[in-house]
Amino acid sequence: MGGRLLLSRTFCGRKITVVHGDITDERVDAVVNPANSSLAHGGGIAGAIVRKGGYIIQEESNKIGYLPVGKAAATTAGALPSRFVIHVVGPVWGEGDEERKLRSAVASALNLASDMGLASISIPAISTGIFGYPKSRGVDVIVDEVFRWLSANKDSSLKEIRFVALDEETVKLFEKAVTDRKI
Repeated sequence: MGGRLLLSRTFCGRKITVVHGDITDERVDAVVNPANSSLAHGGGIAGAIVRKGGYIIQEESNKIGYLPVGKAAATTAGALPSRFVIHVVGPVWGEGDEERKLRSAVASALNLASDMGLASISIPAISTGIFGYPKSRGVDVIVDEVFRWLSANKDSSLKEIRFVALDEETVKLFEKAVTDRKI
């Protein structure tokens, strides 16, 4: 399905996994793209998604236009092995109310995936790159929000949530956050 599977747990009948790999290689229904509000996918994960998936992703994003912080929108995935890209805008560290905004971004991605009837989704460490959210805190919030969302949405179509990171530090943080979560 993509990178190297490091951890797998079951929660509320759903599979929660941590993967060390490139999100653009994930064979899931949707990958989450941590985007900016203008959906201009030039750098980081967003740039990698467009480079590998093709400019069609940027063209579809241009049609969506502006996306507020904490919200999500979907495009097709072009040449990526996933079916869709769910673009979310997380907070820039220092703008205020970052935790609530990050939780909103994660919940918006999961709500959209569920509304689309998707079964699997891969989520990176939203906002912890160029947006400057401290990695450890950001990963903890993302993982916690996924578990909260799953508890509240037991009838969702989502059957597998994958936390994906390319760098060793973020992978270890995802592993710790998922392992430490009481099930």
